[in-house]
Amino acid sequence: IMVNSNPETVSTDYDTAHRLYFEPLTLEDTLNLIEHERPAGVIVQLGGQTPLKLARGLAEAGAPIWGTSPQAIDRAEDRHRFNALCDQLGLPQPRGAVATDLAGARAAAERIGYAVMVRPSYVLGGRAMEVVHDQAELDQYVGIILDTLPDNPSILIDKFLDHAIEIDVDCISDGQTTVAAGIMEHVELAGIHSGDSACVLPPVHLSPGIIQTLEDYTIKLAKGIGVVGLMNVQYAIRDGVVYVLEANPRASRTIPFVSKAIGVPLASLAALVMARRTLQELGFTQRPTPAHYSVKEVALPFIKFRGVPPLLGPEMRSTGEAMGIDRDPGLAFYKAELAVGTRLPTSGRVLIAGDDLEDIAASLTELGFQVLRDGDAGAVDLLVDTTRSPRLRRALEHGVAYMSTREAARWALDAIRALRRGCLTVQALQDINHLRQ
Repeated sequence: IMVNSNPETVSTDYDTAHRLYFEPLTLEDTLNLIEHERPAGVIVQLGGQTPLKLARGLAEAGAPIWGTSPQAIDRAEDRHRFNALCDQLGLPQPRGAVATDLAGARAAAERIGYAVMVRPSYVLGGRAMEVVHDQAELDQYVGIILDTLPDNPSILIDKFLDHAIEIDVDCISDGQTTVAAGIMEHVELAGIHSGDSACVLPPVHLSPGIIQTLEDYTIKLAKGIGVVGLMNVQYAIRDGVVYVLEANPRASRTIPFVSKAIGVPLASLAALVMARRTLQELGFTQRPTPAHYSVKEVALPFIKFRGVPPLLGPEMRSTGEAMGIDRDPGLAFYKAELAVGTRLPTSGRVLIAGDDLEDIAASLTELGFQVLRDGDAGAVDLLVDTTRSPRLRRALEHGVAYMSTREAARWALDAIRALRRGCLTVQALQDINHLRQ
């Protein structure tokens, strides 16, 4: 039985469940359905953040919650309890605090030290989230949070880790055994919402020691929280130190990507685990190591909104995503870009604007590109602009491929080199993951 508040789901899920209800995902409506259907179990971790908020109320009303318990969910979602758990497990975290008003936020930011990441608790998609660099910016964004979420005044203030690599880990646990199914390296540095950053699996720029640390921390968190089913953990790596940012005891938006990348149906396994099967019984006890690279890239809607600059930040902007797969990570990135409508050039003119891009300019020159430092962004073949200037919007409107961060430009350069070395190939996902019967 599936309950979904979005009527559009009839186009995709009408034959997935025996019965499909279009109802608001509220406690009252859900309890009415449970009373009518009398299910053996209720799964709340496969519907995003909204069902998690209902878990405690459902359990208190007698609904049988399968998988991670409401108490365990709160252990991950409540900032005080989660910080205490990380301290208990010896897992590094950025310095942080929780405030309920402007005065408390000011005091916390002064104590932690600017720049800080400011966000409301219990929200999804980076809503009302911002990196602030001084008290004036803090006052502005705390005001936005208090106006946006007057019933939820908990404001999370964390030290912003500048120039840190962000990592997503999706794991599955049966309560005893935990498998870090997918470790994803973000293309964009920390500060860009994870839903807006391209990512690659397996990681390209992480040492074996860092990867092992990520796996160890994830297993400790799953056991400490009490996860039964799926969990997503976000990390940041700076100066060789792995910091825990947050843990979400549910299926994340990357589960479909990871499942295709490793050839394992994680949602199906999670459902069986929640029905009290073990990972040992299901034959999934080790992190898969695919022989290919998978890159997830996002589809951004900026072209639909006149005059809106195509800039990324802590608040999620993307409306879709695609993936590219290849044995060469550069070609996988090229395929992912192609899938979302960006065709990287292999020759022509490149306009570069921004600091610390000399090496990229030199590499493009070596590849035979004509590198410009000034000119019309709508009349070149590629724009690399890290200054957040109106040139990005002009490139977008003229169909010019553009990169707004140094990291994305590095990946684009690797993709162009890879395409120069080889050629694009097409292969069925079933053959890539050896799933043919």
